[in-house]
Amino acid sequence: MSKVVAFGEIMLRLSTERHLRFAQAKTLEACYGGGEFNVAVSLANYGIASEFVTRVPNNEIGACAVQEMRKMNVGSQHVVLGGERLGIYFLETGAGVRGSNVVYDRAHSAMSTLEKGTIDWKKALEGATWFHWSGITPALSENAAEACLEAIQAASELGLTISCDLNYRSKLWQYGKNPSEVMPELLKYCHVILGDIDTAFFMLGKPKVAPDYNAIDQLPKWYNELLDYIPNLKVAATTLRCSVNASHQRIGGLLFDGKKIYQAAVREVTPVIDRVGSGDAFMGGLIYGLLQYPNDYQKTIAFATAACCLKHTIAGDYNLATLKEVENSLDGDSSGLVSR
Repeated sequence: MSKVVAFGEIMLRLSTERHLRFAQAKTLEACYGGGEFNVAVSLANYGIASEFVTRVPNNEIGACAVQEMRKMNVGSQHVVLGGERLGIYFLETGAGVRGSNVVYDRAHSAMSTLEKGTIDWKKALEGATWFHWSGITPALSENAAEACLEAIQAASELGLTISCDLNYRSKLWQYGKNPSEVMPELLKYCHVILGDIDTAFFMLGKPKVAPDYNAIDQLPKWYNELLDYIPNLKVAATTLRCSVNASHQRIGGLLFDGKKIYQAAVREVTPVIDRVGSGDAFMGGLIYGLLQYPNDYQKTIAFATAACCLKHTIAGDYNLATLKEVENSLDGDSSGLVSR
């Protein structure tokens, strides 16, 4: 039986209501989220045993975050307590030609001050078959990067499949190191990555190549270079996103298995309710597909893309679309009819 352990930061999300600007808001809606946790929620929602490992402060807000994990059927038994505060991010949701805006307030958070040696990874990974992390964690601080490497190395020693969503966040890499100084050592253990080719090259310290994703026959060259740089890599996937505006997105996907490119058809998504977390929904769908359809990469990338599209219709960080809804979408059902 598959069990996925995800590692990262859970945050308090404070968002304006009804697409208001920060300056207009008199109240902020509170919920929880975070890239790696969102993936764990997706997988739990699809029936995959999921565990989330993080560090939260030993106070009422930290307790609420742990309660949220349990509410979403995500294991929390290896959450450690400590640190000053829970990270926060503020979200102003865009509409039409006005894009969304995120303001982070996560300096000195419990997760950013986590030190290696704090988590007993042998226990945390017991019974797991898959370990997931993202480029967000090593962007938080040097301590968090070292703790992330410790976790990845433990997962590798235990023979787990290791996945990473590259998730480059320019607002986070502020502690004096560039991604190219940190990420290559972490990525070399990975079997599955999600991210566009140029982001991967940037994080590896390689020149950007500006690939044309419409020229499918030219892409294997660049994906094969990634395989050369990341020796354990088996699957590289990319979300294809064309942002018409904040309320209208076109979403597709690509998967390369070292031999062939598999492509999911581009879907129109409008109106967009909440774009935040849609990449995590893609990642959750990708992991689910690789676990459930290990010999069908075409179905895997189609499932990941459908999950991503459905997340755009759901407020909050999590993809709460059910497995049946994603599967129905795979079969071409986009009617949105009332289920009676």
